[in-house]
Amino acid sequence: MRAAVFHEAHQPMTIETLEVAKPGPHEVLLNTAYAGLCHSDLHFLEGLYPIQTPVVLGHESSAVVEAVGSEVKYVKPGDRVITCLSVFCGTCEYCTTGRPNLCSNPEVKIPPGKAERLFWKGKAVGQFANLSSFAEQLLVHENAVAKIADDIPLNVAALVGCGVITGAGAVINTAKVPPGSTVAVFGCGGIGLSAVNGAAIAGADRIIAIDMISSKLDVAKQMGATDVINASNVDPVEAIKEMTSGGVEFSFEAVGLKRTAEQCFESLRPGGTATIIGMVPYGMKIELHGFDFLRERRIQGSSMGSNRFRVDMPKLLNAWKKGHLKLDHLISSHIKLDEINEGYAKLKSGDVLRQLIDFGVAK
Repeated sequence: MRAAVFHEAHQPMTIETLEVAKPGPHEVLLNTAYAGLCHSDLHFLEGLYPIQTPVVLGHESSAVVEAVGSEVKYVKPGDRVITCLSVFCGTCEYCTTGRPNLCSNPEVKIPPGKAERLFWKGKAVGQFANLSSFAEQLLVHENAVAKIADDIPLNVAALVGCGVITGAGAVINTAKVPPGSTVAVFGCGGIGLSAVNGAAIAGADRIIAIDMISSKLDVAKQMGATDVINASNVDPVEAIKEMTSGGVEFSFEAVGLKRTAEQCFESLRPGGTATIIGMVPYGMKIELHGFDFLRERRIQGSSMGSNRFRVDMPKLLNAWKKGHLKLDHLISSHIKLDEINEGYAKLKSGDVLRQLIDFGVAK
């Protein structure tokens, strides 16, 4: 099979022919249909997060089951699925207390560099996030997939695998935004726009979207934003406080920068909660004023939208079918695997939302 192999930070990925192992007892072999170019992978491409190389990146995808291991009961060949990096074991403390997204059982979530599923020139190639979606096939644990209905387009379904569940889930699952709330979302990429949409679905009364690109703010309005702020020409914190008489009840950071994480917290009213979704560069520290905590302001993280993805993903897709969840607005273009480096150059420029690699498997 063909795959995009990442060798070194700041160097282009190369398209290589790899071998993939046969499914183990609890593994499934998938034919990749679509894979999204997510900003999270860009952090590794730019050396902002360490990773063992060579490795196949990619973690947001839809696929069709090709083969299953001897013990697999959940799916069968021909089933259409969404992949998710939140692979779970179902028996650990996190899984049995309703937080399967935090499962770290090495039997299902193989530590980085330890998987031996992909091979190039006779040597194992790293599998990113237990998925490696930038390849024509994926070999994954059965608990890394969620089945979807036959009437769901696979390109739309791929979006839910990371960006949508991460953004909307942070609002609905992590922060549990109640109806009538005031919300601010910093960053209007795929995750931030999904957070905006999630706030609209949750019934937030005021949803303020912040970005530096006007076209993304226009999309935010379509996704449910009641107000927008172009941070290229105004202090977003001061603007939010003026618009809301002192700050919002809930804020979300979906950029992954030190300053936007700080602004996310600074924009809160007393008693408010800031949720950091973006991947702040590894080792980077954010600075907050201690006095703000005396007013019961809180800051928290969110991992993949605190998902229970086999439950959440079908619900999100049903919301899309009913017109509540806006997914089509997120797709900027479909590209080929050979265009992946150009795709990431466009993503870095900030001019696109989600580009999807089309592997030509199915529609």
